Amino acid sequence: MSLAVSPLEIAVPVTLEGSVVRLEPIRREHAELFWDVAKNDLDDIFRWIPYAMKTREDFQKLIDKAFAEQDRGESVVFATVERTSGQTIGSTRFMNIDRANRRVEIGSTWIAPAWQRTAVNTEAKYLMLQHAFEVWGCMRVELKTDALNQKSRNAILRIGAKEEGTLRRHLVTWTGRVRDTVYFSILDSEWPEVKERLMAMFTR
Repeated sequence: MSLAVSPLEIAVPVTLEGSVVRLEPIRREHAELFWDVAKNDLDDIFRWIPYAMKTREDFQKLIDKAFAEQDRGESVVFATVERTSGQTIGSTRFMNIDRANRRVEIGSTWIAPAWQRTAVNTEAKYLMLQHAFEVWGCMRVELKTDALNQKSRNAILRIGAKEEGTLRRHLVTWTGRVRDTVYFSILDSEWPEVKERLMAMFTR
């Protein structure tokens, strides 16, 4: 299926399942599930998110915004679930969907600390990239992060994305800090090599 075929097909929620993680469509009740898993580590998890994530109400607003984006065909939003336990442990999404140019961004990703530095994020990225390139027929997948978030920058490079440059004074964060944003991409021609790299990483 080409990304340009049907906006409705792109916006339809889908479940992506691997060996350690399942990415399932968000539901309204995920607001409370997200709050429960994140509430004790908010500063750690959301340090680099440009909008405030401090209260239960912020999580409800997050879900409301996600559904609004999906209704407009701009995003496909997932809850990240550990397969063995069924525990909801974070979220990620396809965003800034550009059908005409067969381009999509993977972003708004967060994972609770107990599951960070595990195979969860690597396999989730694999599942999403595979869907973008092999199902939607994307030519390009984008990723971006705060220029100060060196951990995220290193992780994106580690999966095989190419750093393209920095958008200076790109965003005003909820604290008032003006953020520079670093952009990365993976092209369809690069996907076979990236796929092999990712599979080696989460099957070790």
